[in-house]
Amino acid sequence: MPNIYVATGDGLHAFDERGNAQPAQLVGHSITAVMRDGPQLWAIVDGTEIWHAPEQEWTDIAHLEVLTATCIAMTDAVLVGSSEARLFRLDGSRLEPITGFDLAAGRAGWYTPWGGPPDTRSITEWNDDVFVNVHVGGILHTNDHGDTWRPTIDIDADVHQVAITEELVLAACAGGLAVSPDRGATWTMRSDGLDAPYARAVVVCGDALLVSASSGPRGGRAGIYRGDLAVGRFDRCATEWFDDNIDTYCLDALNDGSFAAFGTSDGRLFGSDDAGASWHELTSELPPIRHVLIAP
Repeated sequence: MPNIYVATGDGLHAFDERGNAQPAQLVGHSITAVMRDGPQLWAIVDGTEIWHAPEQEWTDIAHLEVLTATCIAMTDAVLVGSSEARLFRLDGSRLEPITGFDLAAGRAGWYTPWGGPPDTRSITEWNDDVFVNVHVGGILHTNDHGDTWRPTIDIDADVHQVAITEELVLAACAGGLAVSPDRGATWTMRSDGLDAPYARAVVVCGDALLVSASSGPRGGRAGIYRGDLAVGRFDRCATEWFDDNIDTYCLDALNDGSFAAFGTSDGRLFGSDDAGASWHELTSELPPIRHVLIAP
């Protein structure tokens, strides 16, 4: 039976697949993101702290100075993305900057629509291939443990989340879902079937893809769509329309497709046990949801 972890501004909430609440963790803390490494959990806490729970007890491991942590992933080590489009590797109790990422080609052209500095937004990996999404700065790829980084997709694709399978790299973009069969060398944009193409989150769910899409940055007609992995149109899943975007990392699924879940900014959590074909509300009245993680 899977556990569903929900990161909010008031702790890490947990539920089973039927929506039954489990004991909340890190209550009173603001949780930006949560990551699983086998039975262990990692979380970004109060904006600048990295906490670790190898079993049930959480421990404050490392802190960022000045910058704000935005995303966390396990590759050959724990990687932490931050504001100002930085990337760090956890080394004991220290977060060490990855110099090669700071020197990546094209960095001078990274931007945000509102004029502020860009952020590192999402991270994914498969074996030695690590892809890091900057908003707005495209997707950077390394296969040499972070020594060098190669820009892949066009910066103006406006990527909001990157994900990976053994054969494909997937990117939720402002114009739909971008798919690369060659580790980012070439991309094809898919939007057929999306009522509006502004994609914000993507996850692999068995043999299917689940994508959240809306009318634009401020949401409007936001929903969950389902499609085949590599090609074909998307079909909107049997859920209502949402006013706000179903955001980056607020959609998750087990790799075998047996369960999926997404959370909304108005504090509702939905689940699916048929690979996203149908959904039911698991709980509501949570704080705005920032990250959803399903652990088998």
